[in-house]
Amino acid sequence: MSENSKPLNFIEQIVHKDLDTKAVEQLITRFPPEPNGYLHIGHAKAICLNFGLANTFKGQCNLRFDDTNPGKEEQEYVDAIKEDVSWLGYEWAGEVKYASDYFDTFYAWAQHLVREGKAYVCDLSAEESSAYRGWATKPGKPSPYRERSIDENLDLLEKMKQGEFDEGHCVLRAKIDMSSPNMQMRDPIMYRIRKQTHHQTGDKWCIYPSYDFAHGQEDALEGVSHSVCTLEFADHRPLYEWFLENLPVPNTPRQYEFARLELNYTITSKRKLKQLVDDGHVDAWDDPRMPTVSGMRRRGYSPASIRNFCELIGVTKSGSSIDVGMLEYAVRDDLNDNAPRAMCVLKPLKVSLTNVPLDMNETMIQAIHPNRPELGEREMRFTQSLYIDQADFTEEQGLSRKKFKRLVLGEWVRLRGGYIIKADECVKNEAGELIEILASIVPGTVGENPPEGIRPRGVIHWVSATDSFDCEVRLYDRLFNDESPDAGDKNYIDYLNPESLTVLKGCKAERSLESALPGVSYQFEREGYFCLDSKHSTDTHPVFNRAIGLKDNWKK
Repeated sequence: MSENSKPLNFIEQIVHKDLDTKAVEQLITRFPPEPNGYLHIGHAKAICLNFGLANTFKGQCNLRFDDTNPGKEEQEYVDAIKEDVSWLGYEWAGEVKYASDYFDTFYAWAQHLVREGKAYVCDLSAEESSAYRGWATKPGKPSPYRERSIDENLDLLEKMKQGEFDEGHCVLRAKIDMSSPNMQMRDPIMYRIRKQTHHQTGDKWCIYPSYDFAHGQEDALEGVSHSVCTLEFADHRPLYEWFLENLPVPNTPRQYEFARLELNYTITSKRKLKQLVDDGHVDAWDDPRMPTVSGMRRRGYSPASIRNFCELIGVTKSGSSIDVGMLEYAVRDDLNDNAPRAMCVLKPLKVSLTNVPLDMNETMIQAIHPNRPELGEREMRFTQSLYIDQADFTEEQGLSRKKFKRLVLGEWVRLRGGYIIKADECVKNEAGELIEILASIVPGTVGENPPEGIRPRGVIHWVSATDSFDCEVRLYDRLFNDESPDAGDKNYIDYLNPESLTVLKGCKAERSLESALPGVSYQFEREGYFCLDSKHSTDTHPVFNRAIGLKDNWKK
């Protein structure tokens, strides 16, 4: 490690030592999601870690689906996960892999354990099994079926495979230790009967291996050197190692655990996220308020910002809650450096200039990015009628400049990249509502200081009333208004933020935004960062989603 290199996290230190001592010849990791939902920000951390290790140490990372539960898995999830990994900027080694690729081998290995007297078919019901298993402080007791003969177990296992028993009739268990203080070692299930169609293997199988039986063997078959998982699997490691020790595996991987990502104001339980979708609290898994990778992509987060966030929080052995403000900071920081600038008026108020011709049409040159001249410039039309935001004007005179830095009746303000204007008169409808400002420009002030005696209060954004287009803008915010919405016995539904989505119609955008594409975020000057919605936008009805505001409005 060079002097300028960042310190290695504890897993990187392990890998560095193993490669240096030749304990392993090549680093091989894997990202092994279950295709029973969309990936979320916690998965993003695991992706960045596993693929990042492969990149750092010139190894490889496999993408493998642990598809052992067909009742909850769908091809839709498989496709979404592949898209998410690619979008985050990573490439997996070789073809995508599946646990189901190895089902024949798993079954042969299950027979091997039966022949060795280390597995048996158990007819206990789920309720009976729970009672026999005991508690953390109370040893379990052996199943009455634990001492079946090898021949009987082989015959029953084959009948399970041939579909001769109903679901729940029996299971295959490993014969380990019913008195072990580690509950995972108390004769864990290896196979269950599931008469369900599998998204990869169709109806070939009606028994499916458990995650614990399949996972380590998948690693072994793929030559994985370092099996990296989150801390909740630490108690599973003895079982992981027991299977490897008792099966004729071609390779012996090692399991290492790190702290999972706990993010406040967020839930990452797939079951709870699915409930949000199924119950209509959000419109889909990729709703921009969801902590899913697809939701963050649709909202306008950049892949770099998520990678930077994962780098920022680091990899440790101890769990702690991370402030979601750190994620928002990473998004804001990346977009500030890279997002092109544009102007969009969210709540338009018409301004008519009374001292210019009706057909005025001047070209104003604006930088695409103030700190990146290589990105070039864009043009905006300055016309006799304009739009500014309603919040940028007040009739109340006598306000201090510190309190209100925008347009005040009888005073001046500079339009970004354009003229200084003075608000001369208000036009109201019969209800007394403000509908228009009559104003005048100060000639010769484009890019120039104003004449003596004229002090504009500040700078505001604008668009031409005749050379802009209508759009819808969706202001997204945190989905929950509680730091720990599902802690303890809380019902997280009770803490949904009623202001997590505000829809603004009739917004006015500058013409450069007509070429906006989903996945490219813009800074709407003075408003925040926005991205064209990939789902609801049409050629005639563009919709922009707010990725993040310019400032953290949740800071305490």
